[in-house]
Amino acid sequence: MLLVLCVDLDDDLGRKTGLQTPVIGRETIERAAVDLATADPEDSDVNVLFQGIHQYDKLSHDQAVDEDIAVAAVTGVDGGDVEANRVIGEEVDRVLAGLSTGENINTIVITDGAQDESILPVIRSRVPIDSVRRVVVRQAQDLESIYYTMKQVLADSETRGTILVPLGILLLIYPFVTIASLFDVPGAVVLGIISGLLGLYTLSRGLGIEDVLDDIVARTRDILYEGRVTFITYVAAIALIIVGGFRGYALLELVRKASPEITLVLGAAAFIHGSVQWFAAAGVTSSLGQVTDEYLSDRFRWRYLNAPFYVGAISIVLYVVSGFFLPQGAAAGQSFSLTQLAVGLTAGTLLGVFSTLVFAVAESRFPTTASSSDPPRG
Repeated sequence: MLLVLCVDLDDDLGRKTGLQTPVIGRETIERAAVDLATADPEDSDVNVLFQGIHQYDKLSHDQAVDEDIAVAAVTGVDGGDVEANRVIGEEVDRVLAGLSTGENINTIVITDGAQDESILPVIRSRVPIDSVRRVVVRQAQDLESIYYTMKQVLADSETRGTILVPLGILLLIYPFVTIASLFDVPGAVVLGIISGLLGLYTLSRGLGIEDVLDDIVARTRDILYEGRVTFITYVAAIALIIVGGFRGYALLELVRKASPEITLVLGAAAFIHGSVQWFAAAGVTSSLGQVTDEYLSDRFRWRYLNAPFYVGAISIVLYVVSGFFLPQGAAAGQSFSLTQLAVGLTAGTLLGVFSTLVFAVAESRFPTTASSSDPPRG
């Protein structure tokens, strides 16, 4: 015979329900478990009793077990371990006497912790123990929530980086300061550097800058692998914009030295007049690179050639307008009269209109592959 023995060392079952122990039999233990759960739902001994019922049912339906199965619950007393062990020993004796069938009896002991397992020598002196099952409640209110929260945090790569990286930086402050002191580096410098790095990291996470950087890196890698002309023209355009910025600033300084009082309009005109040629060159360069890539990808359309002409037209307008506001004889600057301003505005406008008409006619007379694949307009 195999006995499933539930152990309650401090007699929660008897004290809280008033039941007489030991309790023998599946139905009797089930009623006792319900009574204890009703009296104190948080008592872990409730789980011990239900685990005993579960183990009994499992063994009873197991075809490999060809012996009788019994289940019982024994309790001690609330107090000293010695008295509790003595009482449990007496209850185990009564259980074994009630199950005496002439067969050898082995037992499976079910407890709710290490304290109850101190009774094992007492039980083993009376009946052989096949196994010991400790019932652990998964939904312990505080410990389980903390454990599973930490487990989920560490399993998520994004959350793990957000929490653990700043924590790691903070933990490295002391060793960094210690190492810096060996090289006569002030600790305030190390703290400032670490604080700055931590601030930049936090700011980048908050603003999503890292996503933008990842997107830029991915697009740059794709451009390099695809051999696109746009990459080269963009680099050249950036260089031209930088040079244009310096040229505009240089002309602004010359005008400032020549004019004792410089207004906002005069300063803006000087900067634009000195830089617009370089900015126009950057726009034409980048647009030609884009047109080239569209042609190589069989997506070219005639209207795309408007871009460099539009850039040229806008630059002409800005150049003559800014020059009109410059004083006569401005160093390194071209001053325009009202007539010259009118001519420049007309030339820029005609250039834009002329390019639009020419490429519209070309697109209608000589349709490209991209144009022919467009769906018809309803």
